Amino acid sequence: MILRGEFAAGDRLAEIPIAERLKVSRTPVRVALATLESEGLIEASPGGGYIVRRFTPREIADSIAVRAVLEGFAARLIAEHGVPRKLARDLQDCLDDGNRVIANLESNIEYEASAAYIEMNNRFHRLVVEGSGNDALIRAVELINLLPFASPSALMPMQGSPEEGRETLRLAHRQHHHIVKAMLTGQSVRAQALAEEHGHIPDINLQLALERRDEATKLLPAMRLVVGGAPE
Repeated sequence: MILRGEFAAGDRLAEIPIAERLKVSRTPVRVALATLESEGLIEASPGGGYIVRRFTPREIADSIAVRAVLEGFAARLIAEHGVPRKLARDLQDCLDDGNRVIANLESNIEYEASAAYIEMNNRFHRLVVEGSGNDALIRAVELINLLPFASPSALMPMQGSPEEGRETLRLAHRQHHHIVKAMLTGQSVRAQALAEEHGHIPDINLQLALERRDEATKLLPAMRLVVGGAPE
């Protein structure tokens, strides 16, 4: 409900009204609110209950930057330890699926192409993170991905012109290929650098979303939670 824009930044969330709205008891609502606070979507209100957090562009950019560093480290670990056969096959499946999307960008309906690419992109990033075998890293990335706009594909609906959007997808998928090749060949430092650079692709769409806030809010209702202008 928060991410759909049903609550605005600064709105107060109290157990009883939410329980009545959802037609559930107060206990699961209490647990849900505590979980949302730990995930960073809401914060305790001095007057009791919780309020929906406001996010600044700098906070979003910082979250994207941290995830990029973590995913770079994950790619480095995979390259150092060697890529298991199953992971290699799964990554190749992602590359093949992405290749098909890219090859048909001109003929596919735009939203269908975006949806197919987003599914593949999320799978690719999940494989890299989980393939690291580092539980602390995996948990950290999972926590970051819960924040609005911080996950790998969160800002993808926000593109410029159709051609700019297609070129961004082409660039991102070329980077997928380079990352996989570096991991498979044991080039750990290169894999880390490539994955970190790739992790900053969402910065492009964040800038567009901030420049075109009215359009972005229609595509991404959670933009209502973001206050302020472009990150410094």
